[in-house]
Amino acid sequence: MSDIFEFNGAEGTGWSQPEPIMEGAAETVPESLARARLPQWPRASEPELVRHYTWLSQRNFGIDTGFYPLGSCTMKHNPRINERIVQLPGIDRIHPLQPEHQIQGLLSIFFEMQEMLEICSGMDQVTLQPVAGAQGEFAAIRCIQEYHRENGESHRDKVIVPDSAHGTNPASAAMCGYEIIEIPSGVDGRLDLDALTAAVGEDTAAMMITNPSTLGIFEPDIARAAEIVHEVGGQMYYDGANFNAILGKTDPGRMGFDAVHYNLHKTFSQPHGGGGPGSGPIGVKSHLADFLPAPLADREQADDDGATGDGYRYFWRTPEKSIGKVQQWHGNAGAVVRAWAFYRRYGRELELMSEHAVLNANYLRHRILNPDPESRNLHDIHAMPVDGAPAEVVKHEFTLSMSPLKDSTGVTGKDVAKRLLDYGYMSPTLYFPMIVPECLMIEPTETESREVLDKFANDFLDILAEDPQIVSTAPHNTDVRRVDEVQAARNLVLRHPGRD
Repeated sequence: MSDIFEFNGAEGTGWSQPEPIMEGAAETVPESLARARLPQWPRASEPELVRHYTWLSQRNFGIDTGFYPLGSCTMKHNPRINERIVQLPGIDRIHPLQPEHQIQGLLSIFFEMQEMLEICSGMDQVTLQPVAGAQGEFAAIRCIQEYHRENGESHRDKVIVPDSAHGTNPASAAMCGYEIIEIPSGVDGRLDLDALTAAVGEDTAAMMITNPSTLGIFEPDIARAAEIVHEVGGQMYYDGANFNAILGKTDPGRMGFDAVHYNLHKTFSQPHGGGGPGSGPIGVKSHLADFLPAPLADREQADDDGATGDGYRYFWRTPEKSIGKVQQWHGNAGAVVRAWAFYRRYGRELELMSEHAVLNANYLRHRILNPDPESRNLHDIHAMPVDGAPAEVVKHEFTLSMSPLKDSTGVTGKDVAKRLLDYGYMSPTLYFPMIVPECLMIEPTETESREVLDKFANDFLDILAEDPQIVSTAPHNTDVRRVDEVQAARNLVLRHPGRD
């Protein structure tokens, strides 16, 4: 069944859409928006419909299909027990506007999740409202912006980001009206403190950085960087995209950060991809807490006589100072519940998650960069950062430059990524960070076994030794072959051809 619109089952039978709206209601629709004819919905029986969606799923690739080493995005196994919990009637069959006394269970989960995130990040207050990492970035920078305004320092109009930052960092700051100051990385890929010192000043509002960086490198001088920014009155913002590499080992609070966002769909196992659903809560130090978007979840304290209390409620910490809501309702409740279930299940064992994430990345990096020279005819492959960074600072992901391969054979990083699809893998992140030429960014995550990593390393090295013509024309085994990305991006097809 290649096209359900071309398959209408037995005439006049099968599952169909509801009847058209009532004739009287149609009068309220402007003539310019009215259809010339009814939509041509497909008609299919239940087994036909199941076959259609099963066929669609077989054409797609996901973490349940195979190894998904998408660097920075942390595509890892999502425990199925979390799905059972989020589908419990007391969780999935409530309305966000129900009275608080009817949703005490969900409020208790929200409250516990706030506390858990505060503890593991070294922050003083957390809001669960943002529904994506980028939205969390925006909300946190807005809190910092209002903090400066309250202190009479509206002149602080610059945000510093390293050249290895996630692209959302400068975008989020720019949406708040800030000018972006980019500072270069050192030759070893790490933060250049001299460049940072030269960039800060009385107009510095904040610095945005993740640690480990998008190169997968831990910044050992991050505390000194925080001092440099704080000395001129700026704030430190921690992009939590790579939080799964340090959880249980250290935290942003100890590093000197004032605000942080968390990706519940990365570190804490909420399913990721396909445009959502995500969740990007933010945590802040106490001096920024009054500016958080609200409402927050709180536990009522008992009176002196013990007559009341022990319940949960929503509240606005300081309504007149809050930046206001950044998302409808109270955030992505389902994502929060899944992350809460993951946190409650593993607790202190989450430190082991970070250890395995770092171990797997370093093991796979070593296997790729140190092949047996006698058994393989390989082109040179370079790892980034180039010379200065010791292996011990490489954490949960790593970058590879395919430039030597391109120079010697014409095979690009994109070609290698496409060829990996033929071997049954999802491509690593391609051409990011942009400071690495012909970049592939690989993150195995903590949930993959050594056997999977060994096979991937062997297949990856085999691709580098293949006939360049085969690699440069890949993929060959997928339902959709290589497409013209530029054409697809500039000429979007948003509806089925020939359909109203």
